[in-house]
Amino acid sequence: MIARRPRAEAAETALHQPVLLAEVVEALGAARGGVFLDGTFGAGGYTAAILKAHPDNRVVALDRDPDAIAGGAGAVAAAGGRLALIQGRFGALDRVCAELGAAPLDGVVLDIGVSSMQLDRPERGFSFRTDAPLDMRMEQDGPRAADLVNELPEAELADLIFQFGEERRSRVIARSIVERRRRGRIETTAELSELVARHVRAEPGHHPATRTFQALRIAVNDELGQLEAALDAAERALSPGGRLVVVTFHSLEDRIVKQFAQDRTRSGPRASRHLPAEPDAPEPTFAAVARGPVLPSPEEVAANPRARSAKLRVVERTAAPARIEAPRP
Repeated sequence: MIARRPRAEAAETALHQPVLLAEVVEALGAARGGVFLDGTFGAGGYTAAILKAHPDNRVVALDRDPDAIAGGAGAVAAAGGRLALIQGRFGALDRVCAELGAAPLDGVVLDIGVSSMQLDRPERGFSFRTDAPLDMRMEQDGPRAADLVNELPEAELADLIFQFGEERRSRVIARSIVERRRRGRIETTAELSELVARHVRAEPGHHPATRTFQALRIAVNDELGQLEAALDAAERALSPGGRLVVVTFHSLEDRIVKQFAQDRTRSGPRASRHLPAEPDAPEPTFAAVARGPVLPSPEEVAANPRARSAKLRVVERTAAPARIEAPRP
């Protein structure tokens, strides 16, 4: 059972408050010592807490964002060789750890989605709160959100907004975007958010463009594909008894993590949950640790509104072989 604690150490970094910090450290079992992977380094909050939990802990930290890597140079220097900070996607975490000689791992933590640092820098184009170029690229490379908005056919754009943003007005929004771009490209966050706001009714605590911006960000960065790859990679990289801890912030992410946990904690697929597993079905690769998700305390939500939708799920690796082989390079 993972105890839910009031947020005490979560303000160790000024720019970004890691959500469910104490619960993550406990779920990982970091106080026992070991080698851990932080798949979303950000401002280094989880990494710092893991290193602090035991003097022999070592951490491999990944981040797609070159700004996060540059900002973590001081943490690497202060860690005295206990921290390796690598720019890369967590979907390849097993390969990164193997190349570093850091596998198998005793724990993996993934904090899914965009960081406060990215949202708070207008020039990155993640937020509709300030006018900026419509970018949203975590790696600062490749197609931008503006490219999707201006180049996708109307049907594809509508499907993207509906599937990744769960926006019921997706077809109306896509149609309006296509009509607007006949007069010129949509290049800024303000242009897009104002257009969407004309067709979506505002809800308490949510900007009308929230779901559309979420959908574009997920598509630009292949966030759900990377999450699925990371779960499989963690299964390959963790040692028996190692913990996989995932913090999600919306239903699409949580659904993927929940389904992965349900599938891997039972003996293979079944035609019905009321029927026994097939005799030759693979053994469970994970065991359940907590019954259902761990949620932030009211105190944490009051101190850090970003935490209000967070859910933490944790499973523990068994000795069974991983079900999915690593993709070939």
